[in-house]
Amino acid sequence: MEGNEFVILDNVTPRIPGVEFKAPLSFSINKGEVWAFYGENGSGKSLIAQIIKGLYGIKSGEIKYAFMEEERSRRGGFVYPSQFIRIVGFEAAYTMSSFRDAYYQQRFSSMETDWYPKVRELLPDTEEGCRTAEMLNLVPLMDSSLITLSSGQLRRLLIAKAMLEHPRLLIFDNPFIGLDVKSRKMLNSVFKILMDDGVQLIFLTPTLRDIPPVTTNVLYLDKLKCRYAGLKRGFDSLNVKEEAPEQSEFDLGGSGYDSGDKDFDVAVKMEHLDIDYADVVYQHDLNWTIHKGEKWALLGPNGSGKSTLLSYIFADNPQAYSKPLTLFDRKRGTGESIWDIKRHIGFTSSEMHLYYLENVPCHSVVESGFFDSVGLYRRPSEAQKAFAKSLMEHLGIDGIAKKGFLKVSSGEQRLVLFARAVVKNPDLLILDEPFHGIDFKHKMMCLKLIDTYLKQKDKSIIFVTHYREEIPSAVEKIFELK
Repeated sequence: MEGNEFVILDNVTPRIPGVEFKAPLSFSINKGEVWAFYGENGSGKSLIAQIIKGLYGIKSGEIKYAFMEEERSRRGGFVYPSQFIRIVGFEAAYTMSSFRDAYYQQRFSSMETDWYPKVRELLPDTEEGCRTAEMLNLVPLMDSSLITLSSGQLRRLLIAKAMLEHPRLLIFDNPFIGLDVKSRKMLNSVFKILMDDGVQLIFLTPTLRDIPPVTTNVLYLDKLKCRYAGLKRGFDSLNVKEEAPEQSEFDLGGSGYDSGDKDFDVAVKMEHLDIDYADVVYQHDLNWTIHKGEKWALLGPNGSGKSTLLSYIFADNPQAYSKPLTLFDRKRGTGESIWDIKRHIGFTSSEMHLYYLENVPCHSVVESGFFDSVGLYRRPSEAQKAFAKSLMEHLGIDGIAKKGFLKVSSGEQRLVLFARAVVKNPDLLILDEPFHGIDFKHKMMCLKLIDTYLKQKDKSIIFVTHYREEIPSAVEKIFELK
């Protein structure tokens, strides 16, 4: 390679079973350029990143890397592109510890989490390691077990690990996912530091909002076809619009699901409650009551205890039995089963997504929402199957209904888990950052469905987000953790 090129894709046709790009991939990334691959969920962003990393074979064409000859000379032998390219994405958490042997409730048990490494064990005890940990605000987390980290904290750790491996190319899949305002600002500063260190950057973003300010070039993808590849100012001149599609309202009441006794006045009540783990108290003396039919947003920075608080409500945390907590007019620890609680609730979260490792068809994941199970172990009725199918069609994800859950993109997985949360039309809907990695069009479709759900009498919601503009219009109350 001559000139300023860093990576060249020359009429590349990848060899990916069941996937066909509309045309060969042809574009080049020059040294010092910062690219954003932009497109809706399933448009091909992650696939192209994986092709560049060398994770898929090539049927025709060629990919050229400027750094390969230099690395071969330096290392004195054959090298692979994947050795110098890192992708910081949702699946990257599996590379740090055996998450595939873990289960969601395990993260809330101090005895169980002792099996998993602490943050300090995952970062080198060197000057560079300490500097990187301080840069990404990981120092206060050094003695925390990996499995207990919030999604935002885990994201910062993944970034630190990738930086310390000194990649030539660093690819961020949904760069700001799970990060609060302060962390997003910090990450933008980190991008500039990486650029100054000569690291090439690529961002994979499903929304225009998430394209970082340092971006110089854009690859615009639509349904496995490249619509534009070039300077960001040229992309801006295309005036690409993100618009909500026209939709009729969806009858969630048609699910036919019955949660049993609906004669309750208070969905959630906590009095002088502490959010704690082992000997550490994260929040002290919380008082919060959610009456039937109330709509709430739960806000707070990364690590403030939001997900742990929700785990008390959703009956996933064994500590909840000893907490001053009443759910659906019944005090915890008075003989109720977790299924008595879960039957009233629809739930999804980033943490749950990380542990949902069942490679069953996507329609089965949605149907499992009727039974509150991770995986489908009971046979749904024909009416339940039909309702789940119509819900997926309404959300525009019926095309992946028969695909394995682990074979679709992370954004599509989040849409499937959102459908799972609402499919039984629960009394209380808990959505913990539900729009991670979801494109604008599908986000608007989900928000409209939430609005339809909240028009029903006596339905309640707890909505968690780091973007206040995402809060549904019907939400009238805010509970904020500092």
